Amino acid sequence: MADTADTGNGAATEQEDPFKGMRDAEPWLADIKESEDYFADYHERCDNIDKLYANLKRLVGDNADREMQVFWANLEVLKPSIYARQPVPVVAARFNNRGDLLRHSCEIIERSLISSFDMQDIHESLKLVRDDLASKARGVEWLRYEKNDDGSYEAVCYDHLNRKDFAHDTARKWKEVGWVARRSWLTHEEMRDRFQEASGDAYLSAEYSERREQDGEKTKKLKAAVWEIWHKVKNVVVWVSPGVREVLDIVPPFLELDRFFPCPRPAYGTLEPDTLRPVPDFLQYRDQLEEINELTARISALSERLRMVGFYSAGGEDIADAIETAMNTLDNRALLIKVPTVAAMGVGLKDAILWMPVDQVAATIMQLINLRRTLINDVYEVSGLSDIMRGSTDPNETLGAQQLKSQYGSIRIRDRQEEMVRIARDSARIAGEIMAENFSPETLLAMAQYNEVPTREAITQQIGAIQAQVRRAAADPQMVAQAQQNPEMAKQALEAAQQQIEKLKATVTIDDVIAFLRDQRMRPFALDIETDSTIQADENAAKQRSNEFLTALSTALAQLTGLVEKVPQAAEFAGEVVKFAVAPYRAGRSLSTAIDNFVELMKQQASQPRPNPEAEKQQAQMQANAAKEQREASESHRKLAMDEAETKASIDKIRAEIDEIYARIDRIHASREEAAVKTATQLAN
Repeated sequence: MADTADTGNGAATEQEDPFKGMRDAEPWLADIKESEDYFADYHERCDNIDKLYANLKRLVGDNADREMQVFWANLEVLKPSIYARQPVPVVAARFNNRGDLLRHSCEIIERSLISSFDMQDIHESLKLVRDDLASKARGVEWLRYEKNDDGSYEAVCYDHLNRKDFAHDTARKWKEVGWVARRSWLTHEEMRDRFQEASGDAYLSAEYSERREQDGEKTKKLKAAVWEIWHKVKNVVVWVSPGVREVLDIVPPFLELDRFFPCPRPAYGTLEPDTLRPVPDFLQYRDQLEEINELTARISALSERLRMVGFYSAGGEDIADAIETAMNTLDNRALLIKVPTVAAMGVGLKDAILWMPVDQVAATIMQLINLRRTLINDVYEVSGLSDIMRGSTDPNETLGAQQLKSQYGSIRIRDRQEEMVRIARDSARIAGEIMAENFSPETLLAMAQYNEVPTREAITQQIGAIQAQVRRAAADPQMVAQAQQNPEMAKQALEAAQQQIEKLKATVTIDDVIAFLRDQRMRPFALDIETDSTIQADENAAKQRSNEFLTALSTALAQLTGLVEKVPQAAEFAGEVVKFAVAPYRAGRSLSTAIDNFVELMKQQASQPRPNPEAEKQQAQMQANAAKEQREASESHRKLAMDEAETKASIDKIRAEIDEIYARIDRIHASREEAAVKTATQLAN
């Protein structure tokens, strides 16, 4: 807040400290100390578990006791059953909302998350979370936003936190937690670079020491512990260090997250009732493991004594010394021990060698092995690992019995599987929030490799080009003259240009997508971020699910195709039914967009005039009749032409015959005249 004070020589504005009363480090460090004390017993138990699980010095030491590593074997079976493969983020619109804005937003965030998961290796981090969950009943993931000064590098980092580097206030459930904190270890140089601007030289009084690693070895660099506290109630982020009386830095939350904390709720196993204090599963069957190791040591000791040892007569030695020598000899080969007299051992010459009885030792060892096997089965029952999960089966068992055991084992660890799926999903959601609100558009598009959305500037240029073209046409006398001659065509061209402009204005741009992603109020209600299964896929089960999916899809399509053909207006209903049918299957989500596009295509077809089969039939009949009439008319014309040709030929023939008759008559007249003249001439003479 700003406070204006009036001094004697003018008005001055003095900035009031917004964090006044919160710069003393003691209350913050007291909260951290209270949390550490509350979880001290848990950490002590976990330290012992770490020594039992995989302590190299203890396992290879010369004085190491003979033990059966049941705990290690259990965890190696349990861990891949809980989490085995990197999750794949899936971003979809809530409530089946359609539209280009949501579709582009989902695609960009989903692709960016996939790239982030790969580049920052979230799989390695989640495996460490899984290991902590399996052995210590709590695994913690913490997300960080990183970028360089010029903004050319932006990333979300996924950090696994050591159990002692994570703290929170005591609460009955996670929703009641008011603050969380993570511890980092910084050198003098790192402390100066990070905190000198905020708190001057306060960092110099921090408690620097040689950092001890898990194996007890010390590092050569001096480091100080720095706690980064995210306090939801006070809405601040604070950095404090033991030994420093004032806070190193205090700022408002620099990440606007829906659930405030930059970490998802830890992956929990068993918890003490009404607390968030974990109870490692090892403590549930610790007694059985100790008995198993004790029996293993006994079996080993007896096995070392299980040798063929015999006695024979020699003289000069006491029987007790001979027996003691036999028992203390560790030679694996059969031995013969001298004794003073054979008679002292109650045997004759024919029984000169007397062998020590080993059948009782062997029987004792077998009883110990059977007892140990019973205890191991008890451990499997307590931990919930079935023999099918361990790869141990009975060849006489039926397939149904094996499936039942496998299902029972899966049920026992399903809560932990769901915890890993949940923490992967929450990590994806937090990462999605960080990307949407902080990443530059260039970074998002580069990570998503997305070029399907134009910029607002490009759309504006296209609209300007169309408007300029219209103005040039209006100023061109030739175009004006053509418009006056054909006003209807000019009107249609103007309407087409206006429609194109309206379509461009309605186009979703990358600016619209970024603005939507930046909207903290609307984005969580519109987008849903999930992940697929993190459990190792079973090939046979995957094939079965694929077959089930194809069966469900083909059944739905077969039943709805006839309806859509008869009533295209039912395409939207058919699409919703198909999506409902394939929704339980993972592949159904990827087909959602394709189904929506198919529905839109069917709706467009439904909006067009539907052909009338009867009208088409009548039209075809009319066309056939017209063709028939045309053929008949053509035939009539052909016949008429032939008749005319024949008639003309007949007339011409008759005319030729008449002409021939007239010619004959003329010849007769000429002949008669000639005869008359000849006769007259003769008479005259």
